[in-house]
Amino acid sequence: MKLNLTKPLIVFDLETTGLDLVKDRIIQISYIKVYPDGKEERSNQFVNPERSIPQEVVDITGITDADVANAPTFKMLATDLANKFQGCDFAGFNSNHFDVPMLAEEFLRAGIDFDFSKCNLIDVQTIFHKMERRNLAAAYKFYCGRKMEDDFVAHKADQDTEATYRVLQGELDMYAPGKQEEPERQLNNDMNELAEFSKLNNNVDFAGRIIWKEMKDANGNVLTDSDGNPRMQEVFNFGKYKGWSVAEVLNRDPGYFSWMLSSDFTYNTKQVLTRIRLREFNKR
Repeated sequence: MKLNLTKPLIVFDLETTGLDLVKDRIIQISYIKVYPDGKEERSNQFVNPERSIPQEVVDITGITDADVANAPTFKMLATDLANKFQGCDFAGFNSNHFDVPMLAEEFLRAGIDFDFSKCNLIDVQTIFHKMERRNLAAAYKFYCGRKMEDDFVAHKADQDTEATYRVLQGELDMYAPGKQEEPERQLNNDMNELAEFSKLNNNVDFAGRIIWKEMKDANGNVLTDSDGNPRMQEVFNFGKYKGWSVAEVLNRDPGYFSWMLSSDFTYNTKQVLTRIRLREFNKR
C-alpha cells in the first residue's frame, strides 16, 4: 500500500557496536527516504566508530573492523545527514526505544542538535505488538480457534491453567514437523526442546545479575566440549566485575561474595552465587 505522506518519511535502521547509548557507536546506517509523491531514495553507509567492533557484534552483523576502516566517521556524515533528514518523519523497528535515541546521541556528539521532537516517530514493532496481542486470550483464539471468554472465566487461576494447557497442545499441533515445511517453524513434542526454545535470555539467576557466556582461550577462540558445543561459564552482568568469571572473582576477591549476600540482591541471586561458591570450594 502506498503511504499517505504529507512530508518525507525516513525508514531506517542502525547497526552499532552495542546497546549502550553513551558508550557505543553506529557502524552502519541504512535508510529509505520516501517522498509524498512516492519517489524513493535509498542509502546504505558503513560508519567508522573509531573503536574496535566487539566480536559478538561481528558474529551478529558480519561487519568487521576492516569493513569500516576506511569509512567516514559519523561526525563526517552528520551535517549531510541532518540536511537530508530535515523536515522528515522517521520509522523503524524498535526505533523509538533504540535507533532514534542512538541517532540523536550521535548527532549531539557531532555538535548537531537535531530536534526529533518536531518529527513523527513511527515504531513498526510497537504497532505490531499493539495490533497483534500477545496475551493468553489472543493465544487461545489463535491456537484453539475459539474465544477464551466463551470457554472460561477470565482471571481465574484454574481457568487460565486449563486454557494454557490447551494452548500448548494447540501449538504442538500447529508446529508439528509434518504440518510445517520450514524447519524454523517446526517444534517437536519434546519438553527439553520446548524449554530451550522458550528461553528469552542467558540468565543464570532470574534477575540477570549473573549470565552464561562462552569460554574463550587467550587468542579469543571459543572453547568446546567433547561434543563440539561451546563451553559456558557464569559471569557477572553488573558492577565493577561485569564480564568477569564469577569463579575468578570469588577466588580473587572473596569479600565480594560477603558484600553481595549482605546487599539488596534477590534471594535467587544470592542462592545462585552461593551454589557457585560451594562448587568452586569443592574443586580445591
